[in-house]
Amino acid sequence: MLAGLDPEQRAVATALHGPVCVLAGAGTGKTRAITHRIAYGVRSGVYQPAQVLAVTFTARAAGEMRGRLRQLGAEGVQARTFHAAALRQLQYFWPRAVGGPVPQLLERKVQLVAEAAARCGLRVQRTELRDLTAEVEWAKVTQIGPEDYPTAVQKSGREAPRDPAETAQVYRVYEETKTRRGVIDFEDVLLLTAAILEDRPDIADQVRAQYRHFTVDEYQDVSPLQQRLLDQWTGPDGGASLCVVGDASQTIYSFTGATPDYLLNFRTRHPEATVVKLVRDYRSTPQVVHLANGLLAQARGQAARHRLELVSQREAGPEPVYTEYEDEPTEAETTGRRIQELLAAGVRASEVAVLFRTNGQSEVYEQALSDLGVPYQLKGAERFFERPEVRDAGVLLRGAARAGSDPLTDGAPGLAAQVRAVLATRGFTAEPPAGSGAVRERWESLAALVRLAEEFERAQTAAGGPADLAAYVAELDARAAAQHAPAVEGVTLASLHAAKGLEWDAVFLVGLTEGTLPIIYAKTDEQVEEERRLLYVGVTRARKHLSLSWALSRSPGGRASRKPTRFLDGLRPGSGAPGARSGGRGGRGGVEPGERQAGRRVRGPVTCRVCERVLTEAVERKLRRCESCPSTMDEALYERLREWRAGQARKQGAPAYVVFTDATLMAIAEDVPASRQELAVISGVGAMKLDKYGAAVLSLCAGEEPEEDPVDVVDGDPGEPA
Repeated sequence: MLAGLDPEQRAVATALHGPVCVLAGAGTGKTRAITHRIAYGVRSGVYQPAQVLAVTFTARAAGEMRGRLRQLGAEGVQARTFHAAALRQLQYFWPRAVGGPVPQLLERKVQLVAEAAARCGLRVQRTELRDLTAEVEWAKVTQIGPEDYPTAVQKSGREAPRDPAETAQVYRVYEETKTRRGVIDFEDVLLLTAAILEDRPDIADQVRAQYRHFTVDEYQDVSPLQQRLLDQWTGPDGGASLCVVGDASQTIYSFTGATPDYLLNFRTRHPEATVVKLVRDYRSTPQVVHLANGLLAQARGQAARHRLELVSQREAGPEPVYTEYEDEPTEAETTGRRIQELLAAGVRASEVAVLFRTNGQSEVYEQALSDLGVPYQLKGAERFFERPEVRDAGVLLRGAARAGSDPLTDGAPGLAAQVRAVLATRGFTAEPPAGSGAVRERWESLAALVRLAEEFERAQTAAGGPADLAAYVAELDARAAAQHAPAVEGVTLASLHAAKGLEWDAVFLVGLTEGTLPIIYAKTDEQVEEERRLLYVGVTRARKHLSLSWALSRSPGGRASRKPTRFLDGLRPGSGAPGARSGGRGGRGGVEPGERQAGRRVRGPVTCRVCERVLTEAVERKLRRCESCPSTMDEALYERLREWRAGQARKQGAPAYVVFTDATLMAIAEDVPASRQELAVISGVGAMKLDKYGAAVLSLCAGEEPEEDPVDVVDGDPGEPA
């Protein structure tokens, strides 16, 4: 159970008693770590499967977790979304706590919101209605009532879609209408479950007796309402049975009420918590990781102070490609042709994605790919196993499996051939139909079932297991229950928000212009930082090939008034801006050639030179030791360096950290360099600083006074962040 885990993942898996906080960077194997933790607890007898509840935010993620736990032999563990877990408890305890049947669940609240708006005398367009519904949802998950909504909007700096007083009125009438009709919405499921547990200690004790071990994935996306329910689940002892997993740098849903505060403050709430940081990136190449680290190096705010600097574990790959186009159609067409080249080189279509900031940007890419004959799927359609053609195919396959001998499958050589024969009765052909649309989407679904049969047959044959229709249908049923759909063989078109949690061999990030990313309505500093995190999520979806592009105008011949996103300043070629340097492997992303040639970048994890623990904090990595490990720093040299730095800062009229940070001076005083080459490998000493200050620093290290330099005020040299 533990053999295939790295040291940090192993630390997660063996920390069976809470509170445990796992800070997991993108691509670091967090799902692997937490599922192995649960399975290890079950297999070792510490956990009873029925007493474990793992919650996450999407049915797909919960399904993936159930599938992995099933493969690890941890049958019986509950892995659900917050809403699914709460709904089960609400249905079970409602008759006892309240009496009578559970109110009917309102699947879609838009129609009722529209009715409430009409009752308030408001005329609301369809697009406005969707925004109005989102405001009601935000207010409920942040536990804000109708009367407090206008004040809350003003305090939060939220961009309200219409007058807050009108929204509050609609919100109030909506709640009154629900109560009168005896229906509840999805937010009410959480609210009512939490309220029952708060009001009925006997029921709360029963729930806590049932579930003794909790795991919460994507904890950076927890809302105040979800945290309230979680507190009731875990009980007065707080985090004694709790393990949370998240990454503040991937907080991209604050507009829905999510907040990283609970993750960032977990150690404050639970001082005894075990904290494990996962920074070994197994997904992306060093070039992709370097760009991702560079984006976060420029970030500001509380989440940025807790950022994780990833260390790629993969071999080097191609550099990210940055491309500027005259107009959007040219950007889309050229992107399509580059995708064609990748497909011709052997990259599968399902391993390519085009990601954009808003869904409205998809049309030009749908058209471009259709014109080029490149298959694609637009992310956000029905779940695979809920599609009508897939349900219909399942019925046919079950019938053929029960029949045993069937004219359709008799004589077909192997499982995959039998599946093709059965699906042929519903129009499946070896070649896809021309064009796109519903017919093509239906064929892609059936083709995915055929590919799954091929993969299942190979796996079963290699393992010596049954590879017949009955076994295949059982596998389909298990996947359907776990929402574990096979990939449709087409290029994915998706918004950056929809891409969260997914990954591809090749990713094209398109439309990266000011006003689109960051989006034009991102006004506050925190809103802009969330847009930066959104781009970070997009970058970290790529395993190997990464392309970033923007168009100067919307249409051919239009005015070239657009500018590339500020987030790439200092990272893309030809730009220069603060904070361009970061850890990871150097590449085109704004790293000066001299730094790479000096060999200062570390290719693997940085370990403490005293205790050999993997270091994740920036200061510790710079010093190459844990803060708690003994220092070998030359105190006298450190003070001489600080005094010299102060003089340089005065000459330049700049803050002292622009010359060197305290951490860099400490690193120099701990590992005293005797040559220019030794100085170059110290983190924080780049090529420009080596040329400018190297001679003076080496003189101080040798116990000599540096030569007086002429006053040299550098215009726009930002140094490095404090």
